[in-house]
Amino acid sequence: MSDWSSSDGLPYPLGVVWIAGERAFNFALYSKHATRVTLLLYRDQDLATNTPVVTFDFDYLVNKSGRVWHCRLPEADVKGAVYYAYRIDGPPPGGPYEYNFFRPQKLLLDPYATSVFFPPGFSRAAATGDAPNDGQAPLGRLPIREAPYDWGKDPSPRHESDLVIYELHVRQFTRNPNSGVADGKQGTYAGIIEKIPYLRSLGVTAIELMPVYQCDPQEGSAWGYMPLCFFAPHQGYAARTDATGPQDEFRDMVKALHVAGIEVILDVVYNHTTEGNDQGPVYSYKGIDNSTYYLCNENAPFCFENFSGAGNTIHTANAAVRGLILDSMRYWVREMHVDGFRFDLASVFSRDAEGAINLDDPALFGQIASEPDLAGIRLIAEPWDASGVGYELGRSFPGSTWLQWNGRFRDDVRHFVKGDPGLIGTVMCRLYGSDDIFPDDITDSYHPFQSTNYVSCHDGPTMYDLVAYDSADGWGCGWQGEENVPAEVMDLRKRQMKNLCALLLLSNGTPMFRAGDEFLQTQLGQVNPYNVDDETVWLDWERAQQHADIQRFFTRMIAFRRSHPSLCRGRFWREDVAWHGVGPAPDQGWESHSLAFYLRGGAESDEDLYVMVNAYWEPLTFDLTEPGPWSRVIDTNCASPEDIVEPGKEVAVAEGSYSVAPRSVVVLSRPQ
Repeated sequence: MSDWSSSDGLPYPLGVVWIAGERAFNFALYSKHATRVTLLLYRDQDLATNTPVVTFDFDYLVNKSGRVWHCRLPEADVKGAVYYAYRIDGPPPGGPYEYNFFRPQKLLLDPYATSVFFPPGFSRAAATGDAPNDGQAPLGRLPIREAPYDWGKDPSPRHESDLVIYELHVRQFTRNPNSGVADGKQGTYAGIIEKIPYLRSLGVTAIELMPVYQCDPQEGSAWGYMPLCFFAPHQGYAARTDATGPQDEFRDMVKALHVAGIEVILDVVYNHTTEGNDQGPVYSYKGIDNSTYYLCNENAPFCFENFSGAGNTIHTANAAVRGLILDSMRYWVREMHVDGFRFDLASVFSRDAEGAINLDDPALFGQIASEPDLAGIRLIAEPWDASGVGYELGRSFPGSTWLQWNGRFRDDVRHFVKGDPGLIGTVMCRLYGSDDIFPDDITDSYHPFQSTNYVSCHDGPTMYDLVAYDSADGWGCGWQGEENVPAEVMDLRKRQMKNLCALLLLSNGTPMFRAGDEFLQTQLGQVNPYNVDDETVWLDWERAQQHADIQRFFTRMIAFRRSHPSLCRGRFWREDVAWHGVGPAPDQGWESHSLAFYLRGGAESDEDLYVMVNAYWEPLTFDLTEPGPWSRVIDTNCASPEDIVEPGKEVAVAEGSYSVAPRSVVVLSRPQ
């Protein structure tokens, strides 16, 4: 009996896989509109002449099923090749749903490539225009036919009330020579492994890695938000340069972090690619099947919709594209053991084929929810896009069980600490868990932990720059920048930093802050250094020693939160919280800058807490409306180590009242 799969290949899985039983490779590529597909295979020695060792022309009568082109090549027929690419031809543009962009002269990268090779002559410029780019195009690596990676008994940490997310950029985290990381490992996945003792001592329980998918090394940005391929880890973040080095080094990092009890969350970009609009390079998707992969509109500039702000928009309303995204997510969960995803500009997922917003039932959300391999994986949305109208924070966002970056928390807490008026009621809501955005009524039943609370992230100023430079969101405390800062100004800046940290970690919800905030990392006021890769954005680890008092405050504050499960609950505080001001009731007037709350901890087998917040520029005396005995744990006006004391060293306070210094936060505790 003949075996069709052996002779013709199979249309699944997409990409290239090694069939060990047959000692053969199966190739599968989706293209709805292609009329001719050619596979090219290269050995290392072929790169000098740009001549493939194997050229295979697909016959649609044999090597095509539906819209997938496929073939199977025995190992002997591959002739020792290690790289592969495609050439694809098809009809010219035919309208908004057939805005084809075929360039048969270009070598094209498989969207499912799990490793990318950049030849010595690689050129982004050569990928534009109509000329051939042989020897200048990225190539996929054929899978290595070796034993699989040994994960051993890889634990899968899962944090709930003690979840604290630490956002970091792989390269910027340890690239600085003063990072203490070994030469050759600075700015790499391996460098993060060397910093695990630091992460554990800080107390964070999850790291959120800014994008690690393979990017175009000549594109010009440094943050990673211009992906080339959704399956390959970025080689520029790996110390190892061998064929499987980036994958295995990434796995080593994940494995080591899991042993340390730290979750790994990936910031992923499935809303656009590095190919840009019609003026951009043709590397892969655009030349394979443009109108499948991208939202096109003949009335849009360059015919590419641009809801991402990056020149193109991934067409997530298309079933094949949704399959690509799901396959990518499954790969990073199955093969790389990541614990969650933060989706950049996730509102793009609700765009239909016309580019309009569809909040009723966009298909991608349902497919993710029903995917068994993704059950239990953290899903975090940036619930807006770059269009200005795709703002879906809260109930508007179709992923009703996802966590969401709460931009309202960021803005309101920044402005409150800065000293802006009229925010007491709003800040009470943010501390409570933002139930105005995530309501827990019978219809919606949101949880407060779905609010990812943050004051700073990669996108905008560092937390310290908020208190070191005047801006719409920040105040430099009477002095601009880092030069010759008076001692009294630095004292106030540090107090404001502690206030921001305290409010973040005292709030119901999931806290997140960016790497370096704990030791006053600065970008010298830059708010969008997406294309900067130098000492101005690399973490300056000398500041950890210079500002050890602030680092200690962050560390103790994280420990305080983790030891008090009543702060972050599965449900809102409800009857366990009582709101006060300097007197029994909060003053929500326009000129009020103070509030207090009493949080009962009994339901969580926790202590009771009394929190007083004075964002005013004069001292205020707060009545302690709940009977004691109370002990002071935190007072951001105090110098270290009295600003937050070690367990067992709490300071008893007198009954009746407490004087809170200007721009300060005080926390008292009372045992059950």
